[in-house]
Amino acid sequence: MKWASAASERSSLITAVEDCASKIAEGLAGETSDLVTVFVTPHYADQYDVLPEILRKHFPKAAIMGCSGAGVIGGAKEIEAGGGIAITAARLPEVSLKSLHFEAADLPSPDAPPSKWEQLMGVTPKDNPHFLILADPYTFSADAFIAGLDYAYPISSKVGGLASGAQPYSPHSIFHGEKCYRSGASVIAMCGDVTVDTVVAQGCYPFGPVMFITKAKGNIMLELDGKSPLKTVQELFMSLGEEERRRASRHLFIGIVMNPLKEEWGLGDFLIRNVVGADNVTGALAIGEHLREGQAIQFHIRDARTAADDLRVQLEHYLRQPGAASSTGALLFSCTGRGIGLYGVPDHDSAMFRSLLGPLPLGGFFCNGEIGPVAGTTYLHGYTSSFGLFRPLRRK
Repeated sequence: MKWASAASERSSLITAVEDCASKIAEGLAGETSDLVTVFVTPHYADQYDVLPEILRKHFPKAAIMGCSGAGVIGGAKEIEAGGGIAITAARLPEVSLKSLHFEAADLPSPDAPPSKWEQLMGVTPKDNPHFLILADPYTFSADAFIAGLDYAYPISSKVGGLASGAQPYSPHSIFHGEKCYRSGASVIAMCGDVTVDTVVAQGCYPFGPVMFITKAKGNIMLELDGKSPLKTVQELFMSLGEEERRRASRHLFIGIVMNPLKEEWGLGDFLIRNVVGADNVTGALAIGEHLREGQAIQFHIRDARTAADDLRVQLEHYLRQPGAASSTGALLFSCTGRGIGLYGVPDHDSAMFRSLLGPLPLGGFFCNGEIGPVAGTTYLHGYTSSFGLFRPLRRK
């Protein structure tokens, strides 16, 4: 198994693809690509429709998937400010790839049995599949899709992101095989001699005590430890220093404990969700997640320092896992809210990845939503960096 990644900022799309293809051929030592991912900024939007044809000339036998992105990642750099394209390719011996494009209407109903998902995907849990997912955020319900995949394939890895970079006269684009779509999702199921490890860094730190939801309806938190959630937040704010209070007023999140059986909770134990609204009359808070009475929660703040610390902790934890040293390539799905806008410097997450894992080929893009697991369940995240790391299942 070999991976190679490249990026180009050439003004001509044809020249940019040629530039990347040349670097990838060198990285793969001339071997044929079986899988190609491509991410491209809106600077080439008028040529999106011809991109699959251009790619096919350079990668004639590969399964091709990709999408538009507000920024792209490849060749050890993150391109955010200008136009660019990032291509990552892999040689995958003894791996079978099932390449699929779906529209929203193709998905099984929410109460459909696992067999309906198996029919849709063309693989069964016995095939031990892993899924790469790229979707349009406006026309495809990624939440419903990954929930269905988790239901039908509970031990399979699912990683990916939602297309970004749409312009007033240029919608998001999904690239799949020989076609460019303006809707739906591109999905590849990987089976055989491959495993996909995941690292999800949500980049928030907690403040205040762990509390319990005592009354909730849907995504509305009505009571927290028997009190008004809004009043509780206001009291917590008063306990913060001036700088923390300023950050919390702009970047307030809630962390939902995912494993209530643990004795202590820290980074990686919470599912981070936005606080999306408050009712001054009832004191209720609206949260970007369905809530249940009895859930343990803790309020969180997001900033650059915490995002960097969380990423380092998660990557170092991954390096201690069996098999991590045999990873051959990776994809990074990072929120458009990270990058230079968060850290103030370019290439932050890519540079940290390389500093800890070495010159492992890394490609990806800046997303409108990131797909990855927390505590064994797959979610659609925001403000997150979600990595998929690829290695052979069987050690040679």
